[in-house]
Amino acid sequence: MTGRSSWRVTAAVAVAAFAAGAGAMWAQQQAATRREPQFENGELKAWKSIIYPNQPLTQHRHEHGRALVALTDGVLDVVDPTGKRIDQYHWQAGKAYWLDKDPPNTTHADVNNSGKVIEVIVVELKNDR
Repeated sequence: MTGRSSWRVTAAVAVAAFAAGAGAMWAQQQAATRREPQFENGELKAWKSIIYPNQPLTQHRHEHGRALVALTDGVLDVVDPTGKRIDQYHWQAGKAYWLDKDPPNTTHADVNNSGKVIEVIVVELKNDR
């Protein structure tokens, strides 16, 4: 192989490796537990939560009551900062649920141990105090 051919092969391999790495990173980002904002005004905030197995949402709290519509069936564990389960939700696709605001000075994480993705739409009130 000539020097010029060798350089072209090396460049092609480098570009292919970069593209493969970028594609893998994009796929990982698409398959990450996350909240996707849907709508917000002075009265409420709505988002879609996509919770992948073994990718818990970070510790957080809800200052307001909220309605939830399950887009998929699923079982979600609610855990405190030590990992202790404090609640468990059994959701059915197409059903709506009410969740009260969190008790003062508490946080929780939502953990999906089901082996499949759980998706819900959450509509949180802003003025329910």
